[in-house]
Amino acid sequence: MKVVAFNGSPHKEGNTYQALKMVLEELEKEGIETEIVNVGNKKVAGCVACLKCHKSKDQRCAQTKDKVNDWIQKMNSADGIILGSPVHFASASATMTAFLDRAFYVAGANGGLFRHKVGTAVVAVRRAGATVTLDQLHRYLLYAEMFLPSSNYWNIIHGALEGEALQDAEGCQTMRVLGRNMAFLMKSLEHSHLDCQRPEQERKVFTNFIR
Repeated sequence: MKVVAFNGSPHKEGNTYQALKMVLEELEKEGIETEIVNVGNKKVAGCVACLKCHKSKDQRCAQTKDKVNDWIQKMNSADGIILGSPVHFASASATMTAFLDRAFYVAGANGGLFRHKVGTAVVAVRRAGATVTLDQLHRYLLYAEMFLPSSNYWNIIHGALEGEALQDAEGCQTMRVLGRNMAFLMKSLEHSHLDCQRPEQERKVFTNFIR
């Protein structure tokens, strides 16, 4: 099994990275392969609502001048996905949001690429806006019909300067517990596939309330 984590911070090894690393270390202890992909320090365009991914059904975004299509395939081939971001104006970083908008739109347009994978999110913050940002990241996962593990508190760690998150004892514990719970959920789902059939996927119904 493999988990791929996406670091939405422009700082390659800042506090978001430290949070992701703590979660991944617990997964590695359980024999799960891990990888961190740095998104926040790359140039990523936003979705332009061209709907070409709906027409092509090739698991790709029509925009090809960045690495989003490569990242989509990493997500598609992984068993688990972790989204990590710092808090910028009470939301995820702009680059991370642009990436996720496109990746999850492509996933939905291609029959639910991430459906029933295990996914979670972590947030690094100096002071406030973390719960809003965590909710934002979780909504991508929930919309994709992914399974979310929990921890013993919200998946938030505090720190301003690079490395300060390591001083947040409660935040560090939250990340460790999250990693162990994610490993347990992934292994439980892998075992359950032998005993029960996955729920049939229904075709998405779109309702426009303007008649």
